[in-house]
Amino acid sequence: MFKITVKIEGMMCPMCEAHVNDAIRGKFSVKEVKSSHKAKETVIITEHDLDNESVTATVTTMGYTVLGITKEPYEKKGIFAAFKRK
Repeated sequence: MFKITVKIEGMMCPMCEAHVNDAIRGKFSVKEVKSSHKAKETVIITEHDLDNESVTATVTTMGYTVLGITKEPYEKKGIFAAFKRK
């Protein structure tokens, strides 16, 4: 799994966050997406890597500016995650 963090300029309120989340969910198959206008970022959890250009195009068509995208491996945390490793 992957954790993809998209730094976004232009989100001003919780409604902006919801619009970005809905656009990402509509365009890509993701496990989780969470945006924060205060942190100026959207965090996407997905099983498959996403193309940077496609993510950027999805966000910029909404009028926001992508400042950068970082990716890292993601391992689900929680009480039941330990049972999956065995």
